[in-house]
Amino acid sequence: MISISNLAKHFGDQTLFEGVSLQFNRGERYGIVGANGCGKSTLLKILTGEEGASDGEVSIPKRAVLGVLGQDHFQYEDTRILDVVMMGDAVLWEAMAEKERILANAETHFDGDRYADLEELIVQADGYGLEARAGEILEGLGIASAVHDQPLSTLSGGFKLRVLLAQTLAAEPDALLLDEPTNHLDILSIRWLEEFLAGYKGVALLISHDHRFLDNVATQIVDVDYGTIKVYPGNYTHFVVAKRQERERREAEIAKREAEIADHKAFVERFRAKATKARQAQSKLKAIDRIEIESLPESSRRYPRFRFEQRRPSGKQVVELIGITKSYGDNLVLHDIDLTVHRGDRVAIIGPNGIGKSTLLKVMMGEVEPDDGLVEWGYETHPGYVAQDHKTQLGGQPGADRQSIDTWLHDCCPEQGIGFVKGALGAVLFTGDESQKKLSALSGGEAARLMFARQAIEKPNVLVLDEPTNHLDLEAIEALVEAIKAYDGTLIFVSHDRWFVNELANRIVEISTDGVQDFAGRYDEYLARAGAD
Repeated sequence: MISISNLAKHFGDQTLFEGVSLQFNRGERYGIVGANGCGKSTLLKILTGEEGASDGEVSIPKRAVLGVLGQDHFQYEDTRILDVVMMGDAVLWEAMAEKERILANAETHFDGDRYADLEELIVQADGYGLEARAGEILEGLGIASAVHDQPLSTLSGGFKLRVLLAQTLAAEPDALLLDEPTNHLDILSIRWLEEFLAGYKGVALLISHDHRFLDNVATQIVDVDYGTIKVYPGNYTHFVVAKRQERERREAEIAKREAEIADHKAFVERFRAKATKARQAQSKLKAIDRIEIESLPESSRRYPRFRFEQRRPSGKQVVELIGITKSYGDNLVLHDIDLTVHRGDRVAIIGPNGIGKSTLLKVMMGEVEPDDGLVEWGYETHPGYVAQDHKTQLGGQPGADRQSIDTWLHDCCPEQGIGFVKGALGAVLFTGDESQKKLSALSGGEAARLMFARQAIEKPNVLVLDEPTNHLDLEAIEALVEAIKAYDGTLIFVSHDRWFVNELANRIVEISTDGVQDFAGRYDEYLARAGAD
């Protein structure tokens, strides 16, 4: 379906990848993985023609329709949500629009032949079912039918991006090229998308940092690393094992050859001066020259070293929320919520977007005042809070966004020397001159890593995290999981990442329109009890 030959991409002296020849086939779903900045998004942009390659060729059938997830929702602000989605099938949408224009001008001029052609095209393409399909996709992505006739401007930013995803899916393209499609989706919507993709007949290329999504959807993994791109069969879990085994095999082969050279050299040194062994020594020298040792390139993957520890244990009861109610205008987001967290709990708060999960954490942390209810923190509790919007936390004061990251971090530990701060920054992958970077210049992933560096320094005995995996690559997410597993304090977090939730939570609190479900156990156990997967 899509083939690339000898593909390369360079930015100045930096090589993202080169010498790449691959074919992406119909019926396969390719999960694209690699460190942030390795070239995953660039690969998709080259395939869509948005960006040129430095070398090589891309071959896509001329009539193939590519479904690409857009990001510019502003062009549709005044358009009905259903219409935005139906516009994804551009040919069919234009045919339907032209038919309506012909009908509107029928009293003065009616082009019967053109009308008949359009009607045939619409019927053959199941155009009269397009609106129903668009509605089903929107509902699957968590956008209720009650708002489908409203303009796109009535939705929040995250839901607008869901509409653009629905637009891409509704087009029924021959190939789907989706960059982080699970961003802004809650758990229910991600599961719906997985089911949709399972039934998709074309070729799908998907960039994602969601372990479970990649495991549930991908039939092949496209690994962007070592300055090249390689495809591994199977899902993400299979890929991790296969890549590790491949690296170990290559390292063992190099070690074997190095040992062989060492043996030959030892023989030569031992018998160089012995006339009876001179011929054998020369033979060994020639054998050394014939042995080739490949150099293993350095991986672009980098794992931050997160570390969390509590300054001292808290009291047995960590925090109690009693009758928390909060509205924003006419929108009631929390109603009479009760929650008690005890020392050692690892509480995952889950539920659909817009149900009030982040608001609950903000009320808990005193960032937002509830309309009713009470928050009581327990004895000797010292919570550390990482909000979903890292940049608001980083640059909350006027002019703070112009502060360098080492100065910002030093402000939270003024008793420590600058060497300590540099070490803390180095642990989360800010090395050399990067420590002078301004807060305003940080990417989402960099801002997240900096926030976790601060938590490591402040040593809270309660970690309160709102969507902590947002913006992190797979390596950083895995490092964060290992650090939290080693943390002996209390954890309260909101996340849509099911793998992350299952790895860390020993208690699931699900908020829905029906109330609060509080379950003691892992996420998989909670799903099994609910009869879900």
